[in-house]
Amino acid sequence: MSKKTGLIVGSLQKNSWNRKVAEVVQKLFPDGYEAEFIEIKDLPLFNEDFEKDLEEPESYAPFREAVKEKDGIIFFTPEYNRTFTPAIKNAVDVGSRPYGKNVWDGKPAAVVSASPGTGGGMAANLGLRQGLVCLNLILLQKPEVYLAQIHNSFAGGELSDRTKALLEQFVEAYIEHLNRF
Repeated sequence: MSKKTGLIVGSLQKNSWNRKVAEVVQKLFPDGYEAEFIEIKDLPLFNEDFEKDLEEPESYAPFREAVKEKDGIIFFTPEYNRTFTPAIKNAVDVGSRPYGKNVWDGKPAAVVSASPGTGGGMAANLGLRQGLVCLNLILLQKPEVYLAQIHNSFAGGELSDRTKALLEQFVEAYIEHLNRF
């Protein structure tokens, strides 16, 4: 049985740099492993009142189920104002609730960030990692992937050899990490 990884892209733009990076990573997965996108664009903002007296949005249950059925998760985050996006934060919150039913619990995971800026989304990456540890996701420590000036890595429409080599190294390390669990 193949191991399945969910790919969660924090940008809602259909042609975002992080989606392009995630598509490259998806293609780099070896035989016997699957990488599937888990979409977050249709998740209404989480509200604890959904656990009390408001009806929970219909999109929450299929999202949680998609996360549950994956063996691991890779988050791809841009950096907006030195932090990760509200969309990815909302997805993390939806998956962590209701209390005691955290679908992230114990899953191997990794975070990749890409940005047109010179920091490669480092602040967003590190901030997201901090929150994920709190939810008991078991994060890949190395290699750290902060892709700075990502638009230059896709010059001419093709990914640069240097960036592709880094992503190949990342996927190899992620698969090793996934296989520990």
